[in-house]
Amino acid sequence: MASKKSKKPSGQRTGNKMGRTPARWRKYVAPLVTSLVLMAIAYVFYLDVNVRSQFEGKRWAVPASVYARPMELYPGMRLTRQQLLDELQALGYQRGPSADGVGSFKVQGRHVTLVTRPFRFWDGEESSRRIQLSFDGSALTRIRDAASDQPLTLVRLEPQLVAKIYPGHNEDRILVRLDKVPQALTTALVATEDRNFYQHHGVAPLSILRAAWVNLRSGRTVQGGSTLTQQLVKNFYLTNERTLWRKINEAIMALLLEFHYGKDEILEAYLNEIYLGQDGQRSIHGFGLAARFYFGRPLRELRLSQLAMLVGMVKGPSWYDPRRHPARATARRNLVLRVLAEQQLIDKEQLQMASGEALGVVPGTPSGITRYPAFMELVRRQLYRDYRDDDLRSDGMQIFTTLEPMAQTAAEQALSERLKKLEKAKGMEADSLEGAAVVTDPASGEILAVVGGRNVRFAGFNRALNAVRPIGSLMKPAIYLTALEQPDRYTLVTLLDDEPITLTWPNGNSWSPQNYDHQSHGQVPLYLALAHSYNLATVRLGLDIGVDEVLGTVRELGVFRPLNSYPSVLLGAAELSPLEATQMYQTLANGGFRSPLRTIREVLTAEGEPLQRYPLDIEQAADPAAVYLLNRALQAAVSEGTGQALYQQLPPSLQIAGKTGTTDGLRDSWFAGYTGDRLAVVWVGRDDNKSTGLSGSSGALRVWRDMIKNMGTQPLMLVAPQEIQQVWVEPETGLRSRETCIGAVWLPFINGSAPAEYSECGIDGHQERPANPLQQGIDLLKGIFQ
Repeated sequence: MASKKSKKPSGQRTGNKMGRTPARWRKYVAPLVTSLVLMAIAYVFYLDVNVRSQFEGKRWAVPASVYARPMELYPGMRLTRQQLLDELQALGYQRGPSADGVGSFKVQGRHVTLVTRPFRFWDGEESSRRIQLSFDGSALTRIRDAASDQPLTLVRLEPQLVAKIYPGHNEDRILVRLDKVPQALTTALVATEDRNFYQHHGVAPLSILRAAWVNLRSGRTVQGGSTLTQQLVKNFYLTNERTLWRKINEAIMALLLEFHYGKDEILEAYLNEIYLGQDGQRSIHGFGLAARFYFGRPLRELRLSQLAMLVGMVKGPSWYDPRRHPARATARRNLVLRVLAEQQLIDKEQLQMASGEALGVVPGTPSGITRYPAFMELVRRQLYRDYRDDDLRSDGMQIFTTLEPMAQTAAEQALSERLKKLEKAKGMEADSLEGAAVVTDPASGEILAVVGGRNVRFAGFNRALNAVRPIGSLMKPAIYLTALEQPDRYTLVTLLDDEPITLTWPNGNSWSPQNYDHQSHGQVPLYLALAHSYNLATVRLGLDIGVDEVLGTVRELGVFRPLNSYPSVLLGAAELSPLEATQMYQTLANGGFRSPLRTIREVLTAEGEPLQRYPLDIEQAADPAAVYLLNRALQAAVSEGTGQALYQQLPPSLQIAGKTGTTDGLRDSWFAGYTGDRLAVVWVGRDDNKSTGLSGSSGALRVWRDMIKNMGTQPLMLVAPQEIQQVWVEPETGLRSRETCIGAVWLPFINGSAPAEYSECGIDGHQERPANPLQQGIDLLKGIFQ
């Protein structure tokens, strides 16, 4: 019995045990809560540090902006009205019945009136002005200030933006300041996306609840409750994952952002951060870049309807893409305009006018980093010598290059179109020919255009820089210059033997060069041997002065690639890229003064402060007097030699100096030539190194001719150095003559090297021809030998 009484009901035992449990754990509750609070505080502090450090530091990796050289307008400039209009179109100027706004122009007959844009150049700020330009055929004849009617001697347009050097994530943006943004944009943005922006503290609970209720009733997400601050936090700090934890972080960080910073700072950051589209691999961020991307104009020049379209795209840049979905974009834009009208921010007339306008989006440009990949490859090469890659991709540098868009366009079109014609004429397979071209300013060494292949937008193999090919007769001027630098031995009328020659090596191998026409021409004056590109005379001359001496001249002209010292190098067995060949001819075109080819003029910081200058660097590389003689011979190569085909379409008054080049088996076709302000080297060939069937004159020369014809250029007016004298000579004998003698030519000589002995006509006047004063004057002005 006693044992039974000692038992306790099981339920009572359980109840006592459970009753003791809260008492045992109660002592842990307070420390746990305290720890959680401290952890929350620490986490908020961590978020606060993160918010402030990023917002106050380097907010964005801004790509470097690369500009072409600005168009400088002056009376007398060779420029057609259409060429100016093409430039204005590329710059995004708007044509209309009146030119009354920045970036607008009108056309009246031969007059163009425009309002230029302000721009900060490396040498100072260029303010906006309203000007009128008058044209007469292919020349700009007059510039005047439209406000004061005063003549102007020089006007500089802002340069074209031709490329950017992007960060690794390929984000692109043009930073804008809030005080420079149109008021209509911020008004529309706040009215559409967050009308209580200036009242809340980062989070709007009522908006969140309202959106949640609407979404719940709809069964899907149709409305968002995020404020502009939350949207900025999501884009600036967080990922796009849809989780509760991310939303909590977003809310906390929005509150912190509003606690530390003013509404205007937050709004400005939003304007520069928001994602507004995609261009291939490049993502479009911020309204500044979006204005350029969709409308081709700066943000400050957009109309109300255009600003409303950009604001409408915030909700979904892909869904409302105006190029792919114009109807959706138009409907969304009009909704934004109606919201503005409902809030009485615009009147009915503004609503109707803006809603009735076309979207006005410019055609989409080819997706990619730049329209000029060949030129930009050379720019990058030169930049990476002076700057770190990270700085170029993130510091927003402004890089002003030497690219001349008109020259680049002319070179691209000439190469692509002429290669098609050559293929058709030769019955070749389409797209089998390739080519490259480099165009420079002879005086400065600035590279104006680079074409790396017939597919000018393809950023692949750049033949202008990387195709190393035998240059053929492009080598010959170095040989003749080496000779002419020895006036006691060689002059332009020194007679050379153009007779067969065979060289035999110790191993029994032999080399027997031939002329292109497979003929020998006996005794020929030096200048005609070069003009007609006679191989036999050239080899004999090169061997006489020495192959090593010739290669030394090549190095002095600016080619530093090692070349083999074989006799075959005299006929162009040396392999160079078009860029290297251009450097050699650049020195000749500049009178013997070597200026390294360059693509960069100035580099500025993102704030417009000078960072580095690239001044003109000139060094004397050859005797100017000898180069003058050589250039006269190269003019003869065009007027009466292998380059005569140039004057089928170009005026002889240009006095072009140039040299063709053809390699064995007609595999490579070259032409290098220069006028007063343009030097260009062109190569035509095949990537598989098969024969093209083209000589230098039937291939590359025709591309060169097409380029120059469409560029507009100045004549090559050679200025003789003081040590040069000119006399009449008889080319066949190399003896002194008189201007009235048949066949006499007016040739330059270095002082003391002119022939002293007179020909028979020069002595007694036999075989005289009547003097023609008009012809004499033409001969003297043109400096041409016949």
